[in-house]
Amino acid sequence: MTDQVIRYGILGCGMMGQEHIRNIQLLENVEITVLAEPNAEMREKAQALVPNARTIEGLDELLEANDIDALVIATPNFQHAEQLLGIMSRCSLPILIEKPICTQIDEVSRLVEAAKSHPAPIWVAMEYRYMPPITLMLDLLAQGEIGQRHLFSIREHRFPFLHKVDDWNRFNLKTGGTLVEKCCHFFDLMRLMANANPVRVFASGSQAVNHKDESYNGEAPDILDNAYVTVEFDNGTRASLELCMFAEGSRYQEEISVVGDKGKVECLVPGPGRFWPTETLGEPPVAQVISSPREPKGPKQMEVPVDPTLLEAGDHNGSTFYQHQKFQRAVLGEQEVEVSLEDGLKAVVIGLAAQEAIRAHKVVTLTDSGLGFKAAD
Repeated sequence: MTDQVIRYGILGCGMMGQEHIRNIQLLENVEITVLAEPNAEMREKAQALVPNARTIEGLDELLEANDIDALVIATPNFQHAEQLLGIMSRCSLPILIEKPICTQIDEVSRLVEAAKSHPAPIWVAMEYRYMPPITLMLDLLAQGEIGQRHLFSIREHRFPFLHKVDDWNRFNLKTGGTLVEKCCHFFDLMRLMANANPVRVFASGSQAVNHKDESYNGEAPDILDNAYVTVEFDNGTRASLELCMFAEGSRYQEEISVVGDKGKVECLVPGPGRFWPTETLGEPPVAQVISSPREPKGPKQMEVPVDPTLLEAGDHNGSTFYQHQKFQRAVLGEQEVEVSLEDGLKAVVIGLAAQEAIRAHKVVTLTDSGLGFKAAD
């Protein structure tokens, strides 16, 4: 990799923006020059991480800066689409934008069209792809460890949504819904593992436990805290998601299973280490990947430890760092974008389709190669 220094501007310096800052700082040949954040408390916390960076309040000032080589967007979900459209219309900088890239189905075609003329990389931040245990699992699948893949399942049993600035993550209107906000990661993994586009979505879910006693400006939160989702793909494979957001007592937060005609591979991923009660339970669990061939029988269990420095830098098992390594190379022209705008949009559309399936109690059909959907009559 060349020694060229990349200067970053960060748009959105809340919890996730600060995670991006800490991980960018672990790279070589980088500088964070501008922090854009309207909330004074978050701006102050980000400034403490990068004392030499200029702080500003919004996008307009950011786009007027002449000391930025790449942008990172980590604002609330409902702002992503309009901000990205505005950035693409006014500059030609490389962009890493947090998931979900949009929250409404009518934003999809607008983003596709606008991105056609953007000359620089657009990378959608799907951190789960780069968690070391999931990376190992994906490598085994690519090597043919289980033969032809047929069934995929993802179970996430985790903690409720954390508090964010102005509590925007309590409402479907601002998040796109739990199955967009939280689960577009998993729908992206499903597409990646299946190597296919979705054709049908079945779903059931509810708000059973979380946030039911909360009120914001007289409005009660309406986000799901549990769901089952089944996705059928155009190559005949199928995938399922089981989500529960009141199960933080689990040893592992994510359990992923892929079954092929020659065996099965599983991936067990712990949640953020800062939530593990070390004083009563000792050290947090270590991620595992388990390969179970059909013949000869005999599961092979592999522990996948993560660098403690990377665990300290964020809540995503080191993946944010590895993602930024690759984005840095893409900015320098040394590799292709691995998570494209189309990938990000298709993951969102599956989530929106699942939300619609729950709302309408109907099967939802995906259209336009996964960029649109319609509910059954």
